[in-house]
Amino acid sequence: MYPITYHDVVAARARLRPFLDPSPVRHYPPLDALVGHGIRVLVKHENHLPTGSFKVRNGTSSITALRDDDAARGVMAASTGNHGLGLAWAGAQRGVAVTVCVPQGNNPEKSAAIRGLGATVIEVGDRYDATIAACHAMAARDGKTLVHSTNHREVIAGAGTMTAEFLEQAPEIDAIIIALGGGSQAVGASVVRDVLKPDVEVYAVQSIGASAQHDAWHDGVPRAGAPVQTFAEGIATGATYDLTFAALRDGLAGFVLVEEEAIAQGVRDLWRITHNLAEGAGATGLAGLHLLAPRLAGRAVGIILCGGNLDASRAVTVLSGGTPY
Repeated sequence: MYPITYHDVVAARARLRPFLDPSPVRHYPPLDALVGHGIRVLVKHENHLPTGSFKVRNGTSSITALRDDDAARGVMAASTGNHGLGLAWAGAQRGVAVTVCVPQGNNPEKSAAIRGLGATVIEVGDRYDATIAACHAMAARDGKTLVHSTNHREVIAGAGTMTAEFLEQAPEIDAIIIALGGGSQAVGASVVRDVLKPDVEVYAVQSIGASAQHDAWHDGVPRAGAPVQTFAEGIATGATYDLTFAALRDGLAGFVLVEEEAIAQGVRDLWRITHNLAEGAGATGLAGLHLLAPRLAGRAVGIILCGGNLDASRAVTVLSGGTPY
């Protein structure tokens, strides 16, 4: 059913503990009022972690699990930013060389931040799927360990540590809504939920401009190379993934799509109410909650501010009332 077990998440938590403090959970009554339907909204602030994203969990889990000989050869990954940042940060902690392949024309602020943590950045491919293919070839050629942002057991175990924390911090939660790109957070959440609180429902949200995973979840047909047009880089994927496809279909209670304008409004609402700047993916859970609110009426619902790395130009556009494309 799942590619990892709860014991894998427990082991990842033990490895992460020397490096990462738990991210905070906050309740903002104005968010309750905004969403309505008697819902109590609890926000998990993954944007407060080093690198500003939950993916530092995934990177640290992967880097700390390496055997010494693999660590000595270094790792490679394809990323639009946050996965690469997480690996670069973790690599710096352990002294592991990290190379990150990013799409051509990638968010320059994220690329600069990855370099700033000591990693090598290579621009290759005109879209993320092409970047992944090129990264695979280079890793095989150079004998480096490939750490895929989704198809990697330690990545998923690292993502699962977020839900393990969340359920300890807020045991009253009835449902969790997760922005979904590759699916590591949602699969990790399902694994943890099944052990710690089986009645918690896990929901996923994607942008209507990057709907491959959503469409595949509903019709059971895997996707590859589907169109992607969203400013929410963290969920800008046009494919399903071997390690998460079946697990998402088994573990999710529902999966919805939101408009780009709704994601942008979520960024503005989170800024206005919490004074935290969310990137597009970080606001997608709130956007999804508006659609799911009638179904979740009267319940305690957790949303994940999974990242805060919105680049300056898009931040200006969004906070001025626009929607970047």
